[in-house]
Amino acid sequence: MRTSLSCWPENQANRRIPRLALAAATVLTAPAFLLGPSAAGAIETTPTAVTARSSTATATAAIAADSPASAPTAAATTTAFSPATPARAAAATVTPTPSGTTAGLTRTRSATITPIRPATRPTCGGKLTFGKVVVCPSIVDQQEHKWTVSTTADQDLLVTQLGRGSGEHTVGARVTNAAGQSICTFQTGSSTCQLGAAGTYTVRVKLPYPTGRGDYTIAVESTRTPSECTTLPESFFSFSSPGVTRTLPAGAAAQCYTFDQPSGSVLQVAEPFGPGDIWGQILGAGFEPLCEIRNGSMCTLTRPGPYRLLVREFYGTESTYTLKMPRLSDPVGCPTVPVAPFGDPGAAVGSGTMPAEDVACHTFVADAAGSVLVRFERSNDQDVWWWLYDTTGREVCTKGDNEWHCPLPAAGTYTLMLHNRNINPTEMSYQVAVTRLDRNDGCAAAAGTSWEQPTLRLHQTSPVQTNCQPFRAEAGDRVTTYVSPDRYNEDFAWLVDQSGARLCIEPSEEDGCVLPASGTYRVMSYLWNWGADSTDLTYQVQIRRLSEAIGCPTVTVGSYGTAPATGPIRCRSLEVAEAGEYRITTVSASNDRSYARVYDREGRKVCATGYCAFAGPGRYTLVFDADIVVDNDREHAVALLPWVPSGCATVSDSGWRDAPHRGAFQGAGQVNCLQLASPAGSRIVQAEPGEVTRETRPEISVVDAAGAYLCDYYSLRQNSCKLDGKAPFFAVLNGPAGNAAGAYAMAFARVDGPPPCPVLPRDAAGATATTGTDRFAVCFSVPADEHAARENFTWTRTSGSGDARMSVFDANGSPYCGPTPYAVDRTITCSLPTGPVTVLLEADSVDATYRITHRDASTPTS
Repeated sequence: MRTSLSCWPENQANRRIPRLALAAATVLTAPAFLLGPSAAGAIETTPTAVTARSSTATATAAIAADSPASAPTAAATTTAFSPATPARAAAATVTPTPSGTTAGLTRTRSATITPIRPATRPTCGGKLTFGKVVVCPSIVDQQEHKWTVSTTADQDLLVTQLGRGSGEHTVGARVTNAAGQSICTFQTGSSTCQLGAAGTYTVRVKLPYPTGRGDYTIAVESTRTPSECTTLPESFFSFSSPGVTRTLPAGAAAQCYTFDQPSGSVLQVAEPFGPGDIWGQILGAGFEPLCEIRNGSMCTLTRPGPYRLLVREFYGTESTYTLKMPRLSDPVGCPTVPVAPFGDPGAAVGSGTMPAEDVACHTFVADAAGSVLVRFERSNDQDVWWWLYDTTGREVCTKGDNEWHCPLPAAGTYTLMLHNRNINPTEMSYQVAVTRLDRNDGCAAAAGTSWEQPTLRLHQTSPVQTNCQPFRAEAGDRVTTYVSPDRYNEDFAWLVDQSGARLCIEPSEEDGCVLPASGTYRVMSYLWNWGADSTDLTYQVQIRRLSEAIGCPTVTVGSYGTAPATGPIRCRSLEVAEAGEYRITTVSASNDRSYARVYDREGRKVCATGYCAFAGPGRYTLVFDADIVVDNDREHAVALLPWVPSGCATVSDSGWRDAPHRGAFQGAGQVNCLQLASPAGSRIVQAEPGEVTRETRPEISVVDAAGAYLCDYYSLRQNSCKLDGKAPFFAVLNGPAGNAAGAYAMAFARVDGPPPCPVLPRDAAGATATTGTDRFAVCFSVPADEHAARENFTWTRTSGSGDARMSVFDANGSPYCGPTPYAVDRTITCSLPTGPVTVLLEADSVDATYRITHRDASTPTS
């Protein structure tokens, strides 16, 4: 055989290579050409260097061109293609072949040849065997690697896995038939290719760009004649089966399973299927696709078997997976749970342990169509998702849509399948109860809906218990339910009709539920939290009618300054003689504020505590704390008053000069009022004795002649209140929270306009102010020409007891300094406007005298 190097483009370009060295290289590479292709097909490797030397001379040839190598060993599960590179030595002795090809070679000098590697000669290629993974360490530039794959079945579906290596580029592949026609293409990852007639096909692998470097793995598997296929026995389809655990090797195309089940069977693919992107496809007897299975999916075997399942990992990552496919239709391996009654379920409780992200099941028998409730305790309920199936594997209901009410279409056996969806994948033990909602087994005695009847107290002795409380109602009744645990817990309660269907599901702005027909209804309820120490949890329940409410004490419109009556029962019937705006104050017997809502005769909301506008005369129902249970022995007071105050005493706005106003609260819920003397547009402040505390201080707000709110205690005491709107103006007083009765004293002072107060002298003597029981506010004015831009004000107690605070206002009634903290003596520096100012000193209501002075803040003291 003759070998010529001069025809390689690389060697033509290298004109300076000695011919003798080329001849030596030619001789050394000839055996590779003879042995490589004939033994290894298209598999080629590249020797790194070849060196020749005689006893008298040396000839060294370092050849980088792609040259065929000797045949590889028999294929293993993973075959690595790498250059067949001899160990590089300083010299290699050239030994003549039997034919004497190198006999007589004697050279006096050596030469090294380093030709450029042909860019188009492939380094990988050959035959692909089903089920084997082949590793190609290098593909460069425009190289095209050719692989062949043979199938003995017509219309075979080829499963491929082209794995990306660590190279800078990924590869793509194209499949052609014997005629060179393109059949399909595929990229990295798992894919399929539909073949035609049985025979040999070529897989051509290339880089996407004309320059670059990459490496890859490639594997193929046959759908019709797989390399191997594991048979799944009948026991595999039980819910109690541990499944099959196997590992998909890195780069593998697929693993095959075969099984048979009755046509129409429903299989549940349990998780965890695998840590990677594991998925599979089930084929029918005719190799037609039936289902893709992944992420806990289901498969209905709509075609006859036997069936074939091909499992693969999309990215070719080595993955250990567990395959479980329990049968949902006519299931086996599911423990039976008896249907539980209301109240303590006793032994009618299912239990078990689910591995992380796995499934479990229970079956129960229904003797007739109807509704059931599936109950878990809270620690499980958040992590367990469930579905209910009939014996054919048809879904009946799910937790997402039927958490409160699952309608069973017929008598029969049903399968409850559970899935552990704990966000932190951990094994979970659980309990479950299934209770008929259309039965009364275990229900308590029927209760009424009148407001004066006693509160019900229910017990819960099991974490999966559901309680049932029947009551009688008429069509159109609006009924509401209040639930309160006796100690901290979360409660659930809802109304059902005789069939167990949940009522008033849609959100509504109204309270309660309007019942569609006359008859017996039931309140379903339970507590959600169940601790390790829980044995008997109790909670209170009230079922009350909002429409045409009965059993509520009557309240009529009262008067300001009069304490309303107190009494038990959590509601009141408000008798309103005429339409209009009203003030509603609701308190406990100790004068603690309580929230309340008001309903009309149909049970629709009208207003809440505070302001209420009644559209017409009639009877309305007020309910205290309308979101929780309130025991009937708790006493309340309700003041129903016209919104605009009337019958109010008039108070002076020169409280620093005139006697203060004194008043008192005789009982819980009393509302007092005062008519203010100041005109519209003026500004006022409120003064009070310094010893007043939160527990004795009345709540105060100021309104105009129409009852419109203007300001509150904060404005009156820390700022000033501007009387906008129409005169007269009123101060509305409520007793302090927690203090039903008590006396109070207060005064009001107008602080805008020309100050009517005495002038505060600007000398060392200043002015002396006397305070006492009937005088706890002192007022002075400072004319515009009697103060500097920055002024020092000083007060000092000279006799008596107590202390005082100071505020300074401009001519518009806006505060410029203060109010300061209370002190026996103090000096403050105040930046002042150009006009006159008012100085107000407030003291305790005890006998005392204070010396008050002011001076230019820039004047040094003597």
